[in-house]
Amino acid sequence: MDLKEKIDMIGRLYLGLEQIEDCEEFSALIPEVRTNFVYASKKSATPEDVVAVDGRISIVDGFPKATGRIKFGASSYMAHLVLEIQKKDSEIRSIIDFANNLEIAEFLQTYCKEKGWDFSVVDRRFEPENMKDAEGEAISWMVEEAIRAAGGKMPRVFYETGAVGKEPVSILVGKDPLDVAEQICELARSYHESGQRTK
Repeated sequence: MDLKEKIDMIGRLYLGLEQIEDCEEFSALIPEVRTNFVYASKKSATPEDVVAVDGRISIVDGFPKATGRIKFGASSYMAHLVLEIQKKDSEIRSIIDFANNLEIAEFLQTYCKEKGWDFSVVDRRFEPENMKDAEGEAISWMVEEAIRAAGGKMPRVFYETGAVGKEPVSILVGKDPLDVAEQICELARSYHESGQRTK
């Protein structure tokens, strides 16, 4: 990956992050583990090739706020996840995670249907025992399960139910950080207008 591409990737994630930090409504969708926002190039092969928000996105004065800078190699789980998704759909290069509970799950089903988006649920209770301790294998299983549950296509939004010691989260995928930021902010505003809130 050359310097020009690295600059472009960091710039795009930065511009996407600016949108999210201006979206007060997204604060209601930030999970306890906080949010990460990642971007991979078509050449990215390892988490070190994926740019992310170091320290994740938290809440400051009621608004989403990055707690660290944008840099390569700042994410492990989400970087592995976007790389695994890319193997199934090379157009998807950016993803963001956000909260999940019963209210959000119900909202997402309705919202995705109205948007015409593919949507699915991954039940972590059915994760094969031999994969639970191997992060890469567990992520591969989760992506395949998300696609299977969406009828064979990579869903625009999917969520995983919680496993022991793991908070359930939702994932929104897109072509680049600007696309992801625009869609997650629109989703957050719609969730806010629906009158629902995270508990």
